[in-house]
Amino acid sequence: MKHVIEEVKLQSGAMGLLIDVPGATVMDSRVCFRAGNKFVKRPEIYETAHLMEHMAFGANAKFKDEQEYEAEFTKNGAYHNAWTSDTLICYESECADFEWDRILELQELTVAKPRFNEEALKSEKGNVRAELTGFQNDYSRLIWPKLQQELGEKVLTYAERLKTIANIELKDIREHHRRTHTAENMRFIIVGDLKRRRRKVVRMLEGWDLKRGEVLEAPMDEYVGTLPVMIRRKDASNVTFGFSFVTKRRLETAEQYAMGCLNHILNGTTTSKIFGQARKRGLIYGVGSTTGCGVWSSVWDFDGEVNAENANEVFDLIAVELARVINGEVREDDIMAAKSYALGRHMMLAQTTDQIADYYGREYFTVGTYEPMEKAPEMIEGINKGAIVSLVREFMQSGICGIAAVGNMDKAVVNELWGRVLGSI
Repeated sequence: MKHVIEEVKLQSGAMGLLIDVPGATVMDSRVCFRAGNKFVKRPEIYETAHLMEHMAFGANAKFKDEQEYEAEFTKNGAYHNAWTSDTLICYESECADFEWDRILELQELTVAKPRFNEEALKSEKGNVRAELTGFQNDYSRLIWPKLQQELGEKVLTYAERLKTIANIELKDIREHHRRTHTAENMRFIIVGDLKRRRRKVVRMLEGWDLKRGEVLEAPMDEYVGTLPVMIRRKDASNVTFGFSFVTKRRLETAEQYAMGCLNHILNGTTTSKIFGQARKRGLIYGVGSTTGCGVWSSVWDFDGEVNAENANEVFDLIAVELARVINGEVREDDIMAAKSYALGRHMMLAQTTDQIADYYGREYFTVGTYEPMEKAPEMIEGINKGAIVSLVREFMQSGICGIAAVGNMDKAVVNELWGRVLGSI
């Protein structure tokens, strides 16, 4: 969908992107604050941000409870949601074009005028306990917070997070909202047919009842290399693993595309070097790799699930393919095929206002910058072997890396598997 981007700074101090999509019949909005788990006052009340996000859809200046608010919000088919990460809380909505102003008014109630109360706190404590308890039964989720923690990030595991819920009082919820949900700390993206409505959108956002504050600085973690981590589960019949390489800088957008190209070569399809070969040999159902970028660092993650008897062969395959890349053995035809795939996927990204909002939100909410979508083909075309190999060497030779695994086996098994990967450096 063709679109025009305008970055605006409101008189209140809030900043955001207004993205005009002529003729769009849907409007999407994202409102984000640096207010996630790492901004909570004390580790003992770690779940405060998560609980506050849940409670924001409850009582507010106009509606007595979540049910009444939900009925009004969704009566014409509109949708809303919110999520909490280590650093962000983001509120999302999507609605038909004809009711965009009504929905934007309702969204202000969630963001700026919640009425937190004891009844909602008690209810959401139960809901969050159920959510986190369920995550503990998902082995693919268990590995990442433990590995993050061991690598030096100030995060808690799900078991540790559960223990903090009882410590949280209503005053903690209110304090967190008051400190983080300020005008200067707010970033937004609104996507829709805005040409005739720009002034009204800006005027409505200017009127949101948010106090003045400051742009909260994203915390910088002190990363370290770590020994293998084993999470023992007696009922685990296989090995669920995840490992990371970290570099202490945010990759440029073009570099992120280069790593995406490599991830496709290694794990993208059944013709890929690791996933494809492992599937062909009948070794593993799934293995993948992704690259993620924060404000101060970037990570290259691998994850998968393998039967114990196949683990050595799978990790040998991973080690061989990583060694080939770090030694510069990346075939030009593989790069060309991956670039063609990336270009096709990119062209499919902007089919809805929701996709456009997601595309720009990943970078804008993290670091406050953005690259127009039309620049992506040029960056994809510029990917070459030299860039890929240089980035892989940066990640794998940084000295900041680690592995975590869930299974019913001795830690020595994980040590041996990780040793096979490190041997490829």
